[in-house]
Amino acid sequence: MRFSLSDTIWLSDKRQRLLLLLMEGPRNIDQIKTSLNVTSKSMMPQINKLKEQNLIINHKEDGSYRLSSIGRITVRNMMPLLRTLGVLEENNEYWASRDLTTIPDELACRLGELGECMVIDPDVNHLFDLPLEFTENLKRSHHVRSFISYFHPLYPSLYSELSQRGADLELILTRPVFERMKENCYNELQTMMDSENTKIYICDDEMKLTITLTERFIYICFFNDEGRYDHKKVMSFDESALRWGNELIDNYITISGLLDDL
Repeated sequence: MRFSLSDTIWLSDKRQRLLLLLMEGPRNIDQIKTSLNVTSKSMMPQINKLKEQNLIINHKEDGSYRLSSIGRITVRNMMPLLRTLGVLEENNEYWASRDLTTIPDELACRLGELGECMVIDPDVNHLFDLPLEFTENLKRSHHVRSFISYFHPLYPSLYSELSQRGADLELILTRPVFERMKENCYNELQTMMDSENTKIYICDDEMKLTITLTERFIYICFFNDEGRYDHKKVMSFDESALRWGNELIDNYITISGLLDDL
């Protein structure tokens, strides 16, 4: 029985892995066996099915397998979905309980670009501490972009310190957070305003997340599906995650206004 093209791709983990491997370049059977940790006996039927669907071809001169033109098109379209499924499956309960409505649809559909994420879920004795993974990497960063939708008592001094040591800082505050900082942390806010390397924006839209992005990492606090901040965060160091985060910050800047004076 001849499989449909979708069945050929999705009903076999071995076939998926081989297609993704060949996206990197041609491989002979020995290289395929080593990379995928398989035997020739288990892999050849899968190779033949992919050849039947014209997704891969066999180069007769060197015996290598490579993607056909339609194979390359197919795999390029597979990869975003597989990346997204990888992110969601790794921490399914976390993502299922998040409110993602403040992310533009186009970026939400590219959630897989977050790559290898760690979910930080502090115990009850450290709920109000900033994670060391966050603070230590932040202090070593030179370019920092943050969108802040809830007031944390440690943020003003932390960002003021970054501003004073000359880091490039873009800070987007929701109106309530700005008013709270202005009332309780005026000196730190003024320090940031006085820095030539710092820009502060005010967002009047209600947003249910906080995000910090540097050249090193992305750190996001999504609210839960009840609209509450429950202290769980997600962090990634992948290059694709940084690109994704920059697009998200750019989106929030377009709906915010630059602060000229306190």
